[in-house]
Amino acid sequence: MLEKKKKQAIIKKFKTHDDDTGSPQVQIAILTEEIKELTEHLKTHKKDFSSRRGLFRKVNLRRKLLNYLAKIEKEEYEKLVKKLKIKKKNLIPDEPKIEEPTDKELQAEEKKKKA
Repeated sequence: MLEKKKKQAIIKKFKTHDDDTGSPQVQIAILTEEIKELTEHLKTHKKDFSSRRGLFRKVNLRRKLLNYLAKIEKEEYEKLVKKLKIKKKNLIPDEPKIEEPTDKELQAEEKKKKA
């Protein structure tokens, strides 16, 4: 758990406007700091499985927020990843997925052509 002063400093550093406390950038920055603290805790307390579960939950939530930010504001995502020194995932532009027909579908089409 982050101390109040530390959390306020993070919010001040990453806010997008004056009253900002909940933008994805701020949430990701806070989660990153909490992840760092939990990681340090788990280095000394290796068998603390409830904290490990909490760590996994925070990492997953941060990943989801990063994906959201990357979709909405690509430039902000790039800046934030660089600022927080997070491993960047390779983003592939949304391309239409072409599904290949299965063998059964091909056989059904051939039957239709013959008929």
